[in-house]
Amino acid sequence: MAKVEKLNIIFLTLVSIDSILDSNIYSDLIRCFVNNGVHVTVFSPLERRRNRIENVISSNYSIIRYRIPNIQKTNIFEKAIGTFSIDYILNLTLRKYLPDNEYQLVIYSTPPINLVKSVRYLKRKYSVKSYLLLKDIFPQNAVDLKMFGDKSLFNKFFKRMETKLYQCSDFIGCMSKANVDYIKSNNECIDNKVVEICPNSIEVPNFSNYVNNVEFRASLGIPLDSKVFIYGGNLGKPQDIPFLIKILIEFKSNKDVFFIIIGSGTEYNLLKKACEKFNFKNVLLKSYLPKNEYDDFVTISDIGMILLDHRFTIPNYPSRLLSYLEKSKPIIAITDDVTDVGSNAVERGYGFNSSSTNLREAINSIKSILVMSTEELKTMGANGYGYLSENYSTDISYDIIIEKV
Repeated sequence: MAKVEKLNIIFLTLVSIDSILDSNIYSDLIRCFVNNGVHVTVFSPLERRRNRIENVISSNYSIIRYRIPNIQKTNIFEKAIGTFSIDYILNLTLRKYLPDNEYQLVIYSTPPINLVKSVRYLKRKYSVKSYLLLKDIFPQNAVDLKMFGDKSLFNKFFKRMETKLYQCSDFIGCMSKANVDYIKSNNECIDNKVVEICPNSIEVPNFSNYVNNVEFRASLGIPLDSKVFIYGGNLGKPQDIPFLIKILIEFKSNKDVFFIIIGSGTEYNLLKKACEKFNFKNVLLKSYLPKNEYDDFVTISDIGMILLDHRFTIPNYPSRLLSYLEKSKPIIAITDDVTDVGSNAVERGYGFNSSSTNLREAINSIKSILVMSTEELKTMGANGYGYLSENYSTDISYDIIIEKV
């Protein structure tokens, strides 16, 4: 990694960052910049429901909050107001609080796509380069899930915003090769040379937290000889929860498998009602957990699950993958046919790939895992950890981005 002198960057995000010591793809990346001598000024939102948190100002980095309406776990009216007002509120905050220094780079991510005015303001005032971390391809993902129509006014409006954001970005970092190919093929308005792979990444630990497998499983009522599949993350439309429920029903009476599902979202109650209706004995459903507690559940599991709705025409690449690889767990991707998250896992020897269009295929994939030995799964998990270290480390993302300055 190249250390740099007197480099100042601005980081805009819709993710609430309370501390750069937090553990997620954004805090880890910010911390990597700071550790390499870069001063980072972070602008992070604070939803109306949260208590006021003071800004953080230090010699190495700053975190500046901007108050927005609630946009998560709220009614659609407030969510719409919050989403549409973000750029306006952020722009005012930038003008009021951003120190009058020289800056060399502004980094921002999707979602949301409506940060155009703020990015343009920074580019004009400070002559900075702009780097978009493309984590979400909107509005096409919403069209895929029938949230609104392809020819609707909503889609036309958001598509214009998406195009403007791409056009004002000097560089666009995509999560995978399939992402890069999609953006290049579907956006003639941008120069292909500015689009590159800049993957989801984390600070890779060189140790694993210890959890007594026997005691922890026993406390949860999980048979020691069961293969434990875990899914953690959003439980919404993109995860095709009805398809997951069909899988759970198929294995309802199978004592060789146990499912742990941890998360929250619009489809959580649908899953909860299914668990109550079918009285699953081999399913543990829990709502959101802090990362350190969630990590314990991953540690005592055998394989991580990635779920994506079969209707997607855009190649998602869920960051949840990293938490599995971090704990040396192989994965099974049950997804649409356009993402490369599953095919990459198969090619690199750390997982399995199955289509969410074919229930029988998904069931057979799980059955094939149930007959594998513990050592075989551990070998695949080690492959995944190795691939994480070499390709999904924040050091990699840092080098890709810093090269542009």
